Amino acid sequence: MTQVRVESPLATLSPELSAQKLLSRGQAVGGVVVIATVVLLLTLSATVGFGPSVLWYGQFAVAAVTVVYVAVIAFKLAMVFRADGSPVLRFEPDDLHAIPDQDLARYTILVPLYREASVLPYLVERLSALDYPADKVQILLLIEEDDTETRAALASMELATQFEVVLIPDSPPKTKPKACNVGLSRATGEFCVIYDAEDRPDADQLRKAVLAFRLLPDRVVCVQAELHYWNPWTNWLTRCFAAEYATNFSLSLRGLDRHRLAIPLGGTSNHFRTDALRELGGWDQYNVTEDADLGIRIARRGWDVRMMVSVTEEEANSRLGNWVRQRSRWIKGYIQTWLVHSRHPVRVWRELGTKRAVAMHLTLGFSTFTTLINPIFWALFVSYLITGPKYLEPLFPPLSLYAGLATMVLGNVMMCYCLMNGCMERGLHRAVRAMLTVPLYWGLMSVAAYKAVFQLLRPSKRHFWELTEHGLVSHEA
Repeated sequence: MTQVRVESPLATLSPELSAQKLLSRGQAVGGVVVIATVVLLLTLSATVGFGPSVLWYGQFAVAAVTVVYVAVIAFKLAMVFRADGSPVLRFEPDDLHAIPDQDLARYTILVPLYREASVLPYLVERLSALDYPADKVQILLLIEEDDTETRAALASMELATQFEVVLIPDSPPKTKPKACNVGLSRATGEFCVIYDAEDRPDADQLRKAVLAFRLLPDRVVCVQAELHYWNPWTNWLTRCFAAEYATNFSLSLRGLDRHRLAIPLGGTSNHFRTDALRELGGWDQYNVTEDADLGIRIARRGWDVRMMVSVTEEEANSRLGNWVRQRSRWIKGYIQTWLVHSRHPVRVWRELGTKRAVAMHLTLGFSTFTTLINPIFWALFVSYLITGPKYLEPLFPPLSLYAGLATMVLGNVMMCYCLMNGCMERGLHRAVRAMLTVPLYWGLMSVAAYKAVFQLLRPSKRHFWELTEHGLVSHEA
């Protein structure tokens, strides 16, 4: 077993593409100007009657939020219902022998680990069982220098020669993308992939990815495998989580693929051309959803991501606190990514084109906004049921009222239906009934979203990587 300590490589990512700063100077100034203008107009309207009334501004805000809701839900539904026509990459077992073993490319597997001693034996076993010549695989176990628990567990194991232990310096930021960048600096493979500690990739996934890259044009620099959960039946939370993943990877992302929209990558099982990844500057070590950010940067470069039919199974979070920590990190990273790629709107529009740019805003920014605003509208609805229409009716002109009601009723029903479709697509038939209670799951998302915002507002927590505990469910499940 090779063990090396690698200093953090020099950052090659442009500062304007990094989430190290929450807002650019232009965003900060623009935000202050907008807030000051709104406060000034409201004050003038309330004190001296200048301009539209305060009620008008409230009606405008309600109408604007309703439009955002309609756009986000319509976009999500369109991606799900357009998934069937996606040219997703499929390979039969016989196809995988088209490339003889001796002609297969060298492959680097990056495995960032932190406090994963309990799942380490299973991980090593699964990676050793991949159907790929051992002499053409480089497996880099990326271990934080201060992670004495995992290092001790590794010391007691005998690893094959393709495994290398790379120690990540104990310095800020302590994030997965920083570890991956250190691993990328040592990668010797023509292609590389990330796997997480609890992953169970299909044994033939590397062969499928190599064949995909050989058949696709060079502008396709990433192939994303599908992620699903191996423990959907642990409890209600894992049922909802598994349905969400099934809908996302088996339907929504295929819809994005069909229309050649920017695909926010999953955090694992994304296969890259190594040279293209280096040219992109690797991962943003300050972004806590480095995968989604990289998907947008690939699109801005004019390159493509394709979806591949090959499954990696992960462990669905079965404990509420652990789930909230994980989800708040994801939402925090989506906000970071959206802010980074909104710093120069005109430039991004030119690089992505109108269709891709609009899809990016709907996927990252506006979708997160609706998650944050949900509790407010739920509270207004409950207030309406308790007090009647007299207090809220002025805020909701007929058009806003009917559009809002239709969005709430039909939108929720259709989103539940999409999740049911995801369950059927992945054979999760027993989870279909649980989708009737999924609005409770969306409520938990809102809790996580507010936690994410509070962390972003605290510089000490802005790039904090909240660890997801694995090994909560027996690996025999």
